[in-house]
Amino acid sequence: MTKFLTIFTLILLVGPIQVSSKCTCESQEEDGNISEALKYKLVSIASILLASALGVSLPFLVKRFRFLNPEKDIYFLIKAFAAGIILATGFVHVLPDAYQSLNSPCLSENPWGKFPFMGFVAMVSAIGTLLMEAFAAHVHGSISVLEESNSSDLVRHRIISQVLELGIVVHSVIIGISLGASESTKTIKPLVAALSFHQLFEGMGLGGCISQAKFNHRTVAIMVLFFSLTTPTGIAVGIGISKMYNVNSPTALIVQGLLLSASAGILIYMAFVDLLAADFMSKKMLSNFRLQVGASFTLLLGTCCMSLLAKWGES
Repeated sequence: MTKFLTIFTLILLVGPIQVSSKCTCESQEEDGNISEALKYKLVSIASILLASALGVSLPFLVKRFRFLNPEKDIYFLIKAFAAGIILATGFVHVLPDAYQSLNSPCLSENPWGKFPFMGFVAMVSAIGTLLMEAFAAHVHGSISVLEESNSSDLVRHRIISQVLELGIVVHSVIIGISLGASESTKTIKPLVAALSFHQLFEGMGLGGCISQAKFNHRTVAIMVLFFSLTTPTGIAVGIGISKMYNVNSPTALIVQGLLLSASAGILIYMAFVDLLAADFMSKKMLSNFRLQVGASFTLLLGTCCMSLLAKWGES
């Protein structure tokens, strides 16, 4: 399964490199802006790599540090704040830039001006993420049936963790490439913050599954590295793609717009379903009114902070 994940990731990473364009449209970006964007992209690789490694490793450290226990109230408040940041990034930052790319005058009216591709791709990417998670849940249920026939519990956790990592790899590569391919600092700045939070908490979920599966040390190291490096590698691939053609060429605008739309759909889905719904409908949250109020406040605080950055990015 680990070999399959590696091969599948290589296909995702290499595929977009085949896209190039010699078409040109008069560039409206200055070299200084492109250089500044590259600087933020390099920072994003380090930031997201650190957040990913910390998140996926945290479950292994929880056993020694009680204050990191996921059952603590502060954990729910931080997750709600992170979800707010991710939501605002998807709705306020990424979707508008995707719309701008796909509605550029450099693109032909037919078909780009006659169909809302931005919303369609965002919807499809959210559904794709849902189906991937549903597949993982199906595997979970199928193996639970086998458990009743005296099958090992470890088998269930091991398959679930590997299927989960496969799903994470898919959307992490897409989001990473969209960030790396973007030449807009207005998009890159908030996306870096959102992805850092996203990778931190998603890594915690994956790390918990890996911990329960009790893999040997070599397999654990491979899976941790695999998760930690996927998004930074996607960003590096996106940087390479962005240098292959004029940022305002039709192909560049289409690729960037579609990737940003897919990223927005994934971010919005992950924030609502994996972070908010799972916590706000949990027994702990429903039985604690003060925690509900606190989580609601931190959620709104996160959305407000990231939304204000949209105004700051224009200045």
